[in-house]
Amino acid sequence: MRLTIVNPMLKVVVLLCGVLFLVTGLRWLLAPAGVAPEFGLTLGSGVGLSSQIGDMSAFFLTLGVCILMGLTSQRTVWYYPPIILLSLTAVGRVLAWLLHDAALAVNLIAPEVIVALVLLIASRRLATQG
Repeated sequence: MRLTIVNPMLKVVVLLCGVLFLVTGLRWLLAPAGVAPEFGLTLGSGVGLSSQIGDMSAFFLTLGVCILMGLTSQRTVWYYPPIILLSLTAVGRVLAWLLHDAALAVNLIAPEVIVALVLLIASRRLATQG
């Protein structure tokens, strides 16, 4: 009985992650001034602003699209890009702290690691194809 409820609950969690990443990506495109402070960022100007909006929206939209493609297609391969992106982002934050005197952003690192682990589990439990 317990196992029959795990996969539907996992699907809901994965769906929420995908939707939240999509919404964050859209916020970067449509209202960057509202989302930038959530990441400790101040919006730049000129090419810097273009880079912030382009890079951050692409990052989050890619996460959301890949997660939802993995969920709907049930193909393992769609989960790997967001797992890699989230893992490398967390590693990059730790290296920024160690090497460049950046703040240790545990409040950002923890969700990145947790979601990457959830997606790894989803790739094993929910996917039916490679």
